[in-house]
Amino acid sequence: MAEAESALLARSFSPSLAMPGPGLGALLAAPILLALTLVLSSPWHPWEPPPPQPRSLTLELEQRQRDLSILASSSLEEKDKEGWLGCAELSGARVLGLAGAGITKVVLKVALGERAGGGEVALKAVHWAGGDVQGCVRRYGHFGGCYRLAAAKLMKEAALLQRMDHPGIVKLLGQCSDSSLSGPEMKVVTMLELGKPLEMIQLLQTPWEERFKICLDLIELLYYMSNSPLGPIALLDFQPRQFVLVNGSLKVTDLDDVTTTELPCRADEDCMLEFPTKNFSLQCTLQGKCEGINEKRNLFNAYRYFFTYLLPHTAPVALQPILKDILNATGDLRYGVNETLRAFQKVLYLYKSGLYLQRKTSNLRDYIALKGFHSTDTDDYKCWPSKSHLGCMLSVHNAEEAATICNSHPQCQHFSIMLQKTWAGRPLALFQSNLSDLIPGGPMVVYVKRSAASKRNFSQEA
Repeated sequence: MAEAESALLARSFSPSLAMPGPGLGALLAAPILLALTLVLSSPWHPWEPPPPQPRSLTLELEQRQRDLSILASSSLEEKDKEGWLGCAELSGARVLGLAGAGITKVVLKVALGERAGGGEVALKAVHWAGGDVQGCVRRYGHFGGCYRLAAAKLMKEAALLQRMDHPGIVKLLGQCSDSSLSGPEMKVVTMLELGKPLEMIQLLQTPWEERFKICLDLIELLYYMSNSPLGPIALLDFQPRQFVLVNGSLKVTDLDDVTTTELPCRADEDCMLEFPTKNFSLQCTLQGKCEGINEKRNLFNAYRYFFTYLLPHTAPVALQPILKDILNATGDLRYGVNETLRAFQKVLYLYKSGLYLQRKTSNLRDYIALKGFHSTDTDDYKCWPSKSHLGCMLSVHNAEEAATICNSHPQCQHFSIMLQKTWAGRPLALFQSNLSDLIPGGPMVVYVKRSAASKRNFSQEA
């Protein structure tokens, strides 16, 4: 399609493309063209004169504007935030790809121009061909009002992100929008730190240590949300797709569908927390609220979407009883967020300190320590879940644990403790089978099995 036609479609199909800044229409044209077929099936097309806005849609918009005003009134001013990205910083930005799309928003992976300091960000805009807008158009027959209704959710998310400060929440880097939800040319684009979408199948193939970190990050986030300055926050659309990984840390990236108030009630019967496989009955307080319902909703969702799959598989044997207790207690909601966080912290302490190791006869006595050697970076035998595709590299507490692992691998003849450490402060050990890979020189210590060392007369070099 010619550039002129692309620009025409960009202007015609999305109100957000009217934003200032050269090249912005082309920036957002890609997702528009992808969703063109969905728009053509809509009962009303945005190039036609819009019908009068229904009263019910107007009332819904006014309610969202009031909700937004409450949040925005206490949010940080953009001009007071150092490094804040605005409309002008989008000039020269380039689309690198489509990062994701939901019923309300479309997310682009964008490279900023030199004026904005370069770097890559996630750019969110209203998904005008998504379920929210298109369903609204079918109900009300008014594209402009339905677009503004969806844009209000994006603005609400931006206001929440400005108020919430936690490592488990993606950072809002900037925003380009009108000052209100009025007018047909209202536009909203937000810019956030870029993360990698969660792939649960891939996560199941990663080392237990990394999966435990994701679960630990999640429970620390839920603790913050239960004690946030806005009140207890519940993620109403709690799914793995609402989270991303940023430098190995779990972060929630979708906050447009949350509640900061607990369910009102008159009796305990009003406080049913329902899930597909299990229901819970909570108490109605004297203040007329379902006590702790937001926290419990988050916690059970964490159990069924994350803990169940990521915690128990290939965990160290000595830690499995504690992990099983965490699963049972969160699955029955016997634990709250505080108790669950303490249990995770106990597991972390045992793991980092090495107290989980079952003390037996030392296996390290079966090895000779060779100083001043190093191994070549060549293919060797593989193990699961290795941190290197070239061979077998695993996280260990110390040389003693590494010796135990090497003894359990029939191919292993020697291992070395690397300088590189994991997020838990544990060193990595490289396990190898070929003694010819050992080269004199280097700062590391290589541990060679005595049975193998005698064949190369290494005992004289130790």
